[in-house]
Amino acid sequence: MNFNEKVFKAVQSIPYGKVASYGTIAEIVGNKRASRQVGFALHKNKDPNIVPCYRVVFKDGRLSKAFVFGGENAQRAMLESEGVTFDEKGRVKPCFFV
Repeated sequence: MNFNEKVFKAVQSIPYGKVASYGTIAEIVGNKRASRQVGFALHKNKDPNIVPCYRVVFKDGRLSKAFVFGGENAQRAMLESEGVTFDEKGRVKPCFFV
């Protein structure tokens, strides 16, 4: 299994209504320093219904401005549809992290 496939598999394991950081996914796939590469891999995701890359956020709860399926607002809407809530700064609340 190559790096991207490992990333996709790890992202598929994030439960509905939860998020994980890029660093957490990097650690799961065996290289805790590869969070940037996780982002690059997720940009190659063709179907967020199969690989829910919108559930991956920065470690401080910020959303990616470069979210490939429509930007930050689209990512937020997808997360909100799963019950994820945000703080006053627009960051995912810590209780939603796996």
